[in-house]
Amino acid sequence: MLSPPTIPLAERLRPTSLDDVIGQAHLLGPGKPLRLAFQARRGHSMILWGPPGVGKTTLARLMAPAFDCQFIALSAVFSGVKDIRGAVEQAQTFRESGTHTLLFIDEIHRFNKSQQDALLPYTESGLFTLVGATTENPAFEVNTALLSRTQVYVLHPLTEVELEQLLNRARTFLKPDLIIEETAQQCLVQYADGDGRRLITLLEQCQTAAITQSIHTLNADFISNTLIRNGQRFDKNGDAFYDQISALHKSVRGSNPDAALYWLCRMLAGGADPRYLARRLIRMAWEDIGLADPRAMQIATDAALAYDRLGSPEGELSLAQATLYLAVAAKSDAGYRAFKQAMAFVQQDQSRAVPLHLRNAPTTLAKKQNHGREYRHAHDEPHGYAAGVNYLPENLSPPHWYQPVDRGLEIQIREKLRQLENWDREFRSDHKI
Repeated sequence: MLSPPTIPLAERLRPTSLDDVIGQAHLLGPGKPLRLAFQARRGHSMILWGPPGVGKTTLARLMAPAFDCQFIALSAVFSGVKDIRGAVEQAQTFRESGTHTLLFIDEIHRFNKSQQDALLPYTESGLFTLVGATTENPAFEVNTALLSRTQVYVLHPLTEVELEQLLNRARTFLKPDLIIEETAQQCLVQYADGDGRRLITLLEQCQTAAITQSIHTLNADFISNTLIRNGQRFDKNGDAFYDQISALHKSVRGSNPDAALYWLCRMLAGGADPRYLARRLIRMAWEDIGLADPRAMQIATDAALAYDRLGSPEGELSLAQATLYLAVAAKSDAGYRAFKQAMAFVQQDQSRAVPLHLRNAPTTLAKKQNHGREYRHAHDEPHGYAAGVNYLPENLSPPHWYQPVDRGLEIQIREKLRQLENWDREFRSDHKI
């Protein structure tokens, strides 16, 4: 005879009142928005945005009785428009009996545009209070029309202190003779990485292993041997991915080698494609270092080639070395800004003709039309520079897009450009141009 299924520890620990919720003090503390909504017993449509295991589903379940609502839950992973229609019909039935409905949609970002649009008229009419949960940035994943009808609340990962509170609460549900040493507790908190549900699942897994091995004391070694540490919060297609690549880029730009190395390793440990990171490093070299240190571009490119030759994990060292070099290199975005300004100008400007003296003259006809006439070959001029020659279209004043900074090689470039400008002035003065 099969034994009845055991209710998971995480479910047994699910709070039954708002005061039992651990974390999210910025939303649930005294005078904070969700605390006030619970106290007023008046709900409103909202999106709860945060990583896994921080209480999104728990809060939604607590809202239904607090707001005197019937609770309908859908998962966007398994539901479609048909399920939405079913929920609408159920909500209409509840309304006829004088009861309001709270419709909770987990992973709401998984709904496509048409599915999200199906929610609009009923959210707007007030047939139900919509509560959506998402791990993705709703600004990108939720329709603008639906966002305008909801309030977005951001939930944060649980702190170590909050995870310890949760662990202490969970211990009351464990075998009474099971002892958890402080080092084991710290290990579990670190493994959980801000995810309360993961913490409880790991604790339950450790208890099962301890019972199997007739062990009564959990220490750090037991935890390490029993559990496989999951990667840190990271999603190859989600916000964590783009936030971390942004942090890497900004750490390089900010000339902080330790921070840059930290974010590189976080992404590698989280499963980011090293080839993608290599491409990003090359882009950083061109965008944020530029001509202040042209070696950075070569080093970044060489690191990408080295990784292709070596693969993981050996090739990852080349990416680390390149990251460190980029972080400590002289910085200049002068070339990047000049390119952006020039491109913006060209895209909105008219099609200006090439001046005659700059045109190619490969044929007799072209020469008769004065193509290339009065062109001065720079190599034949003093200093290898044809002073006073205009290389821009007629009637286009020098825009001075490129402004070298006073760092790295661009110090010398800036001085050279100043010298060239002096020779231009002298030529125009001598020739009264």
